[in-house]
Amino acid sequence: MKKVKALHFWIDSYTEIEKSVEELRLAFDFVKEGIVSEEEVDEIYKRTTELIENLELRNMLRREEDKLGVVLKINSGAGGTESQDWASMLMRMYLRWCEQHNYKASIANILEGDEAGIKSVTIQIEGDYVYGYLKSENGVHRLVRVSPYNAQGKRMTSFASVFVTPLVDDTIEININPANISWDTFRSSGAGGQNVNKVESGVRLRYQFKDPYTGEEEEILVENTETRDQPKNRENAMRQLRSILYEKELQHRMAEQAKIEAGKKKIEWGSQIRSYVFDDRRVKDHRTNYQTSDVQGVMDGKIDDFIKAYLMEFAGEENNG
Repeated sequence: MKKVKALHFWIDSYTEIEKSVEELRLAFDFVKEGIVSEEEVDEIYKRTTELIENLELRNMLRREEDKLGVVLKINSGAGGTESQDWASMLMRMYLRWCEQHNYKASIANILEGDEAGIKSVTIQIEGDYVYGYLKSENGVHRLVRVSPYNAQGKRMTSFASVFVTPLVDDTIEININPANISWDTFRSSGAGGQNVNKVESGVRLRYQFKDPYTGEEEEILVENTETRDQPKNRENAMRQLRSILYEKELQHRMAEQAKIEAGKKKIEWGSQIRSYVFDDRRVKDHRTNYQTSDVQGVMDGKIDDFIKAYLMEFAGEENNG
C-alpha cells in the first residue's frame, strides 16, 4: 500500500508540473497579445519553478529513515533566562513550520524556564518525510541580540541545541525486552506548578539497554506528560523509546559510513550550525553559507530555504554513503 501511495505521489506531481508548464507556455503566447500581464507570467513561472524544485528535493530523500516523522528535542544552553527564552523561540519556529506544512506536532515533554522560556522540550512530529527535511536542523543554534533580560541593554550571545531523531512507525520492528522496563508515575504540572490534574497521569519509563555491538549498558529515561490519560502517556513513552532504539541502530550503521560521517558535525557547543543575529537582520547557516535578512520570517517558521540549501549540498553524499 505504501509503494502504491508513493507511486501516486510521483504521478500526481509530474501531472501537476506538466499542467503548470503548459499554463506557462500559454501565458507566454498570451502576453504577446496583451491578454495577460507580465506580472501574471512571472507568478506562473515562480509557481512552476517551485513545483520542480520541491520534486527535486523529494527525490533526494532516498534513505529509508527519510520518510519517517521525528522526535525533535531542544535544550537551552548556558546563559540562564536568555538561553531559555531562545529555546522557547526555536520551539515556536518549528511549531510554525509544522503548521505551514500541515504536519501534526505534539509536545511530549516540556521543562519550563525559571523566569521565562523553557529549559528543554521534546516535540513529536508526524508526517511524510519530516525526518528527511528536519535532519538538517541537528546542531547548535546561536542567537545574538540586545537582550530584554539584561538591565544594561547589552548585546548577548545565547545557544540552544537541537536533536532530531526518526520517529519509528508501527511497520519497523524494534526488539524491546519487557523485563528491562520499569515505570514510575507522577502528577504532571504546568508553568507555576499548577497541577494539570489530581491523578498521577505523568509517566516515567526506565529501560536498561545493552548495546548489542559493544556490550555497554545504560539506562534510557523517557518522560511523558502529553495527555491527562496515563495509558496514553505510557503508549507515547513506549513510542519514544522505540524511536531512541531505532536511532541507536541507525547511528551504528552510519558510523561505518565514513564518507557520510566526514560531512557531519557533532553537536557540540563549540560548533554552531546557524547564527541568528537580530540586530544585523541576518540569519546565516555556517554549513552552506546560505543567509537571509528576513529574520522575522525565519522565526515565524520560514526555514525551507535553509533546508533546501542543506539538501542540495549534502543529500547526494548521504545517499551515496
